[in-house]
Amino acid sequence: MTYEPIMVPDRRPNRTVRTVLIVLGALLALCCVVGTCVGLWFYRSLKDSVEPARAATTAFVDDVQAGNYPGAYGRLCERVRDGMTQEEFARVQAAQLKISSYEITNVNVNNFNGRLTATATVVVVQEATGARASQAVALVKEDDEWRVCQ
Repeated sequence: MTYEPIMVPDRRPNRTVRTVLIVLGALLALCCVVGTCVGLWFYRSLKDSVEPARAATTAFVDDVQAGNYPGAYGRLCERVRDGMTQEEFARVQAAQLKISSYEITNVNVNNFNGRLTATATVVVVQEATGARASQAVALVKEDDEWRVCQ
């Protein structure tokens, strides 16, 4: 009697590790794409909420810097305009030191019970002395328009 070896089928390679790594890589790529999209959406929504307040502050300071006091007065909120005439506002602004340049360093928008307010931090450089001063500019949204309300 002769001994014949039993034919053992070839062992198939274990591909579990490779499959798990492929699935993990795909999940990681998906998380990166979703995270990037959410981050861009969040950035744009913040920028869209802050940019109009920044533009209103820029327009107001530009008017004051150029000596366009009627234009700056028109950018004030109703409460301030009710307490001060345009002539008084122009007299007060003309008595202050002139601004040679400015930079808006921060804008903060708040929504409290549906009332939108903002605070813009403006660093101004005075023309005569060159001194730098930081000033907070309060804004309020009236009739879908940002107005300076100090």
